[in-house]
Parts: sequence; structure tokens; C-alpha cells
Amino acid sequence: MLERKVKTVRALERGLDVLIEVQTRKAASLHELHLATGLPKATLLRMLVTLGQKGLIWQRLADGAYLPHVDRIERASVTSPAHIAEVASSHMKALSTKVAWPSVLAAPRLDHMEILETNSPLFRLDSAILGPVGVKLSYIHTATGRAYLAACGDTERDSIIDRLRPANPPEGSEADLRLMLQQVRQRGYATRDPLLPWPDRSKQLVLRDGRRSMAVPILVGGAPIATINVTWPGRRGADEAVVQRHLAALKATARAIGAALEANPN
Repeated sequence: MLERKVKTVRALERGLDVLIEVQTRKAASLHELHLATGLPKATLLRMLVTLGQKGLIWQRLADGAYLPHVDRIERASVTSPAHIAEVASSHMKALSTKVAWPSVLAAPRLDHMEILETNSPLFRLDSAILGPVGVKLSYIHTATGRAYLAACGDTERDSIIDRLRPANPPEGSEADLRLMLQQVRQRGYATRDPLLPWPDRSKQLVLRDGRRSMAVPILVGGAPIATINVTWPGRRGADEAVVQRHLAALKATARAIGAALEANPN
């Protein structure tokens, strides 16, 4: 008896080829996928949208790259950077429709904060360029770092400060740092002010880039796992005016990201 040959579904094959390409590369642009598969970009876009709707891939705001969905094995805990970025991405996109300036999402590392995602490319302004993903930010000179340092537990905060403390800190400088963090906790958000003397990363950038920022923590189970900010050119608005206009939306976004992470931890 002759075995009957079953035809394959060509459209499905091409879609799977695209998925495998994204999974293999870990992150791929539309142009890279076009070169790798030979498919027209319009066709690729339809496939990528379909794969995204099925929860198999997602598109990073920071650079438009397509990434494989973080599965249960990779997402060992709620603090997986890839998982945080994937969950936060849609909320940051929504924030870009409510706030006139861009944001970054950053997570803690031993002696710095690391940018995981930014909605900066959604703003067509040279003054709105933030990131890219992977940039290291200071704990003590950026609003992003201060928001985390103020929100974390005493033991973690002491450990981070121990790592950052210079060999010969100016007299009273650590007390000033701790007082500033206490004030951040009391008001519920961080800014770049006041400037502190410790020579940590980002200090010179903060001094000369002409930008202002505010940031709040993202809490899961009552503990911070990341922070999110809003950054604007200093010439476009005083801190008080921008905070009054946009702080509520920023806090709501942080709460929404935290709730989404709690609802979908793995």
C-alpha cells in the first residue's frame, strides 16, 4: 500500500521559521529578519503581529527589536529582567500617551541600576532620547537610583551604601545621603536634587545634560524590584510643575506594572 504524501502548510512553515529565527537570535530587528528569511517586510510584520498576539514574541519599545516570550523555565522568579521588561513594556507604551516626556525602567544591580526598557523611541524629540537598554545608572546621582535606594529595606540599603562609599568621604556626606533618602520615602518620589559629593557613576552626566527627572519604585509584595522615571529637559519645566502634572500617571503606571507582575509571577 502506497503511503499517501501529506502536503505541508507553507504559510505555517514560514511563520515557524520567523519564530525560530527570533528565538535563536534572542532579539532581532525587522530588517535582520528580512535578511535572514528573505520575506518581504510587510509579510514579516503580519507574521510578527500574529506571533505577538499568540504570546510567542513581544516587541521591545527601546529599539523596536522582537524578542521571544519569556517562558516559565527562563522566568524562574518575578525579578527576571526579561520578565520585568516584557510585562512593563505595554504599560510604558500607555504612559507615553499620557505624559509628554519619556521614561526608563531600571532594575538594581550590585553597585548600579541597569536600564531594562525605555519608551524613548515613541517620542520624536532629540531631547527625549534615553537609554539604551543595558546602560548603568548611579544609585545616588539619578532619580532612578534614589527611588530604589529609598524604597528598599534597611539591610539592602546599608549594603549598597557600603559598596558606594568612597575611601575618604567628606564629613557629614553619608548623613546627608541618608537624610535625602528619608525625604524621598516621605514624599513618595525621587528627583536629582540635591547634588551629593560622592564620586559615583553618572555624576558628571547629571551635572551637564540639562535634564530633570522624577522616579518611583515598582513594588511586588511590598518590596521594590525596579523603578520607573520620567525625564524632561530642564528648560521645559520646573520640577514642581512637572511633578504636579505627571506624578499621578507615573505612580499609576508603577502600580499597574507591580500588580501585573504579582498576578503573573511565572
